[in-house]
Amino acid sequence: MRVAKAVVDDYVPTTMSLADRTYMRDESPSRNWSLTVVILVVNILVFFVDFSDGRRSHSAFLEYGALSLEGLKRGFVWPFFTFQFLHGGLGHLVFNCVALYFVGRPLEEVLGKRSFLRLYLLSGFAGGAFQIALALISPVFQAPMVGASAGICGLFAAFSLLSPDSVVYVMFVLPLRARYFLPLTIALSALFIIIDKGSNIAHGAHLGGTLFGVAYLKWLHASGLFGGWWERLLSFRRDRPIVKVRFPKASSWQEDNGNRRDDLESGDFISREVDPILEKISAHGIHSLTDRERKILEAARSRMEKR
Repeated sequence: MRVAKAVVDDYVPTTMSLADRTYMRDESPSRNWSLTVVILVVNILVFFVDFSDGRRSHSAFLEYGALSLEGLKRGFVWPFFTFQFLHGGLGHLVFNCVALYFVGRPLEEVLGKRSFLRLYLLSGFAGGAFQIALALISPVFQAPMVGASAGICGLFAAFSLLSPDSVVYVMFVLPLRARYFLPLTIALSALFIIIDKGSNIAHGAHLGGTLFGVAYLKWLHASGLFGGWWERLLSFRRDRPIVKVRFPKASSWQEDNGNRRDDLESGDFISREVDPILEKISAHGIHSLTDRERKILEAARSRMEKR
């Protein structure tokens, strides 16, 4: 069966400046586990089950798990999710896992686990939908799709917007600033959709995932669109509201700076002011913070560095 491999060819970021700040990290024991590693393990386990019986088992996985126009006509809608965890071979799996590992860890710290997972899965969904739309136009794009790279492209798009001065190594060799990597990725994906007709690479999925990553970070995440029904869908139980912080409206941070210094001396400042803000970052990401909350974190960080 002809398989369109959605592969990110070793785009490996090296740094994420936003995650370097101590207050950007949630180090509570319940959040020390890495969602990026969990996704990697799932991909690897699915790969070994997929090829457990050689071609026979792989063909069955492709028939029922790969995303294709033919499958959608048969009523198979679940491949919009399952195709993101299937791969065409060991090299395909390794490339995607390396890319996911390097971009996923810092991005997960910045966005928080829930938002990171939303971005990853929905970018994959959008990439798959874009490729299916192309398949409706031309049979050239109708090969079944497997691979995690549509979601990974969405992660790279978000990474490039959040940390534009970070360096991304293309093919492990060519260093490129993230600010240039994003438009280059979009341009090349669009170009290959037009000129590349026989490589079995789903360039449409790459482009769709990348564009969704940009849209998610610029508009959907910042607007809190998924803060209602989607948040409840992902979290069956929440011990307490994410944020319960109220500030007096009459004065500014500078006006009550003296009072804040006194608060910093008190033992309950961290639990009363900082912890809810860190919890908010973990759930909704750094973009959800107000200017006042950012200043509180800066003040707390400065205080802790002087200890």
